Amino acid sequence: MAAGDLPPTEEATAAAAAKEEEAEEDLIEIVEEVSGRLDIARYVDHVRDLSAGAIATFEGTTRDHFAGRRVVELRYEAYAAMARRRLAGILREARSRHALRRLAVAHRLGPVPAGEASVFVAASATHRADAMEACRYVIDELKASVPIWKKEVYDDGEVWKENREFLDSHSGAAAPAPAAKAGGCCGSKVRVQEA
Repeated sequence: MAAGDLPPTEEATAAAAAKEEEAEEDLIEIVEEVSGRLDIARYVDHVRDLSAGAIATFEGTTRDHFAGRRVVELRYEAYAAMARRRLAGILREARSRHALRRLAVAHRLGPVPAGEASVFVAASATHRADAMEACRYVIDELKASVPIWKKEVYDDGEVWKENREFLDSHSGAAAPAPAAKAGGCCGSKVRVQEA
């Protein structure tokens, strides 16, 4: 063993401690209705790191239409404590799959008007592929497994929405969603239940 090298068990312990330290630097926010908009600049600044060569982000916004209906707003409800725990687990999973520096994820609760952000994910890494893939992993897993529920409010009614990712992850048959229809974004990705 060379001078300064740690024995294998101490090396593993040091590596685990470093991973825990990185995870403690992750930012997870469930933004309550009274808090207002997501602070996008804060989340991006949080993941900045001198050793990172890339920052990837995903911003989910409320669109103004769906299936020919005008969308006024989305309304989100959550089991906030459980949502935070599941988000922490998702960030740990992302770290185990990708060489990341820092992560941030935030989701709004309450009404989110058309044009505003409801969810934001930021990941930094030494290389862009890790940051981009981790960002996608976090949003996909968030939609599939975090206890946050969405109601789409139209000018002529409202419906609770179920994400295809959630349905697939709980059906045991994780088949890919069919391709989107021409001129539409979602195809049959989203199942709608009329209220």
